Amino acid sequence: MIQLQSVQLQLGTKVLLDHVDMTIHPGQNWGIIGANGAGKSSLFKLLLGEVHEDSGTCAIPSHWQIAHMAQEVGSTTQSAIDYVLDGDEELRQIERDIEAHQDDGEKLATLYGRMETIDGYSARSRAQRLLHGLGFAISDDNRPVKDFSGGWRIRLNLAKALMCRSDLLLLDEPTNHLDLDATVWLEQWLQAYPGTLLIISHDRDFLDNVINGIVSFEGGKLISYSGNYSAFEKQKAERLAQQSQAFEKQQERISEIEDFVRRFRAKASKAKQAQSRLKELERMEKIAPAHIDSPFSFRFPLPDKIPSTIINLSEAAIGYQTESGDKVLADKIQLSILASSRIGLLGHNGAGKTTLIKTLANALPLLKGDKVEGTHIAIGYYAQHQLEALDLKASAALHLQRLSPKASEQEVRNFLGSFGFHGDRAFEVITHFSGGEKARLALAIIAWQKPNILLMDEPTNHLDLEMRHALTLALQGFEGALVVVSHDRHLLKNTVDQYVLVDHGKVEEFDGTLEDYQRWVMSQEAQEVEAPVEPVMGDSAFKKVDKKEQRQMAAALREKLKPLTNQVKKLEKDIESLQATLEKVEQKLADPQIYENPGPELEKLLKEQAQAKQSLEEKEELWLEKSEELESLKV
Repeated sequence: MIQLQSVQLQLGTKVLLDHVDMTIHPGQNWGIIGANGAGKSSLFKLLLGEVHEDSGTCAIPSHWQIAHMAQEVGSTTQSAIDYVLDGDEELRQIERDIEAHQDDGEKLATLYGRMETIDGYSARSRAQRLLHGLGFAISDDNRPVKDFSGGWRIRLNLAKALMCRSDLLLLDEPTNHLDLDATVWLEQWLQAYPGTLLIISHDRDFLDNVINGIVSFEGGKLISYSGNYSAFEKQKAERLAQQSQAFEKQQERISEIEDFVRRFRAKASKAKQAQSRLKELERMEKIAPAHIDSPFSFRFPLPDKIPSTIINLSEAAIGYQTESGDKVLADKIQLSILASSRIGLLGHNGAGKTTLIKTLANALPLLKGDKVEGTHIAIGYYAQHQLEALDLKASAALHLQRLSPKASEQEVRNFLGSFGFHGDRAFEVITHFSGGEKARLALAIIAWQKPNILLMDEPTNHLDLEMRHALTLALQGFEGALVVVSHDRHLLKNTVDQYVLVDHGKVEEFDGTLEDYQRWVMSQEAQEVEAPVEPVMGDSAFKKVDKKEQRQMAAALREKLKPLTNQVKKLEKDIESLQATLEKVEQKLADPQIYENPGPELEKLLKEQAQAKQSLEEKEELWLEKSEELESLKV
């Protein structure tokens, strides 16, 4: 086991660990959380022996093999698969020994026996599965490491760490450069990992699915919590909810989330997605107090104008231009983005999600078809390259002042303060800003310009848990349209109400939840792996269901569900009618003249408004109940 006893660790004059005690038993999976700069990475360096405690003791069993995901990006002509195979040091040592003892038959027999024992003959196929799971193509196996971009080299570092047959695995932000598909695959791999696992991560859903304990950096101490990240939030929320001085801020956050729930329910049209979303939002209400001490609390300002149709693509083709011609990733696209659209893009890596975002943002030309933008469109486009486009010699404040020369210094200070740039920090040049600080500044620049559509490609990369939470709340309150690509499932579940699948050359609506998408991804992976494998069992084990029998079963199920389906459809019509009635009444109530001489007409309208609201709420509750019942019977 790992044991820290009264450990003191300092970085310069800053105390990171203040006489800390902690015990981690073999096979435990721990998530390490805390503010940026709290000491999470330094704790890993301590466990790796790269730094030493100033006092106390840090003990790890001497026979343990430790694997960690390197953050530095190397450049080598070595092939990707050989680079990953280097993660298995024992394998590589046996290979070297075999090469050195070609004339010693007895020694070779022993070495080949050891190779068999460590399953070395399947090492190459294991490395290929790791690469494939993390999103690499088969053709990437023999590409030199130096040919990959920085993000893909980090993936290679992750694959190399997973290749090691370790007792202790240390992963520092493993999902930062992964897409959703690779993140889901990594979760499954880690769930089966038999050793001790410590993960630093700002992806709350990833932590929920992998770890069974939280270690939180709090004021130089390591506080342990049992359960996953959601359990930690509940425990912290219960503790902070008892602090009376925090009550007002808690209620403000809860009120905002409740308002978003109401707005969502008023436009909910897909039962399965609606139920999934409402459950997430109800959970957010309960854990709101856990984030009351967050240093971030920003909003996207109300856009000046919001056209009803913001962007429309018709018979469109997206891709990129090469010397040999156009490379089309998706064709015949029909996509309308309305003022009310909140879209999450799903699809395999390389299928065209980022290309679609870039095309919508006018960063790439449309290869074919028509693209019509609404009048007064104001695009807020967030992409990773924008961090590189920041002026390192300018301050955060100067970036905003260049956009709005007439803005007062106090306005700029107040705005940047909500993004965590307090006091003089807002006026320091950003040369030495961390990746997270630069990401926050890029978001601040977008918000400052009052966009009416947000196009966001992996906006949570480099952001810590509190900033991700603040971004989720800000996107919930955003009044314009939203199109987002993200591997952060918590953000997707709480900010979008429609999924669009970009895959196999098509862009089409995905009618389901994120859980449905994950199942779809896994089924696709299974088909790819299992397709070449010939069945070894008898034919009876693979007997197909008779098509006639299949049709009869489907017809019987439809007949069984018909009364419930009709109820749901009738409720949807009732809701639509009540919404129209309420809208008419509220339009009349918006007329100032009715308040000049209040009388029976005003009283009648107020009564109608109250009745319509009550009826609408009752119908919506019943619709959700019946829809959930219908979905459960379909499964």
